Amino acid sequence: MNALARQVRAVVWPLVGVAIVLGAWQVGVLISGVAPYLLPPPTAIARAMWESRDMLASAMGRTALGATIGFACAAAGGILIGSVIALIPILRRSLYPLATVLQMVPVVAVAPLLQLWVDNGLPMAILSAAIVSLFPVLAATIDGQASVDPGLRELFQLSRASLLSRWWKLDLPWSVPATVTGLRIAAGLAVIGAVVGEFVSGYGGVRAPLGIVIQAAMRDARTDLVFAAVALTTVVGFALFGAVSLVGWLLVRRWHASAVNETEDRR
Repeated sequence: MNALARQVRAVVWPLVGVAIVLGAWQVGVLISGVAPYLLPPPTAIARAMWESRDMLASAMGRTALGATIGFACAAAGGILIGSVIALIPILRRSLYPLATVLQMVPVVAVAPLLQLWVDNGLPMAILSAAIVSLFPVLAATIDGQASVDPGLRELFQLSRASLLSRWWKLDLPWSVPATVTGLRIAAGLAVIGAVVGEFVSGYGGVRAPLGIVIQAAMRDARTDLVFAAVALTTVVGFALFGAVSLVGWLLVRRWHASAVNETEDRR
């Protein structure tokens, strides 16, 4: 019962906090008399979301698709490239600092260059999302595999295991908790990267994603629609983060169970 009560509180209290913020927002706008085009009340945002539900649902699907594919590419590439860098010390010393420097470059600054490499539209959003979310996975994978117990590595060396075998049976499982942390960070960044790519690509029409909806609504002074689209980008981010967290929890749980079993076998 106590565990159930904790789970209920974990869900209820955040909802209460959101309700308080929205209520204070609504009352503050009404009392201050601020113009709706500057700061619309939550009721106006909800009305705009309902009236444009079909268009917003389609746009959210496009943004979610770009962010998810970009995140998947970054996850696969980050784990593979990070594993290679972690396996070869000279690469870790030479490429890791370079990757850190490249991560400091804002994606907004390089996004126009991406137009030279890929077509506008979904490919642009995917590439932008992948670039933004690659480094957290790469760094977490390198750090996780670099922290492998030296005694276990010596054991694999005494067994004359190949690098590939050691990576698959030791380095990769050992780095699961660190890699999962990097994947969680990358999940949120992927949505940001996808929206930035949409801003730069400038494609619209009936297949316009949320980034284009935000730009069009700003030009039309539809601040309520802007807030509605921004809220949906947040929903996409939470959904992707939640999915990654669930998969990560299952992986970490399995990793922890394997570690406990290995410890008991040694005893």
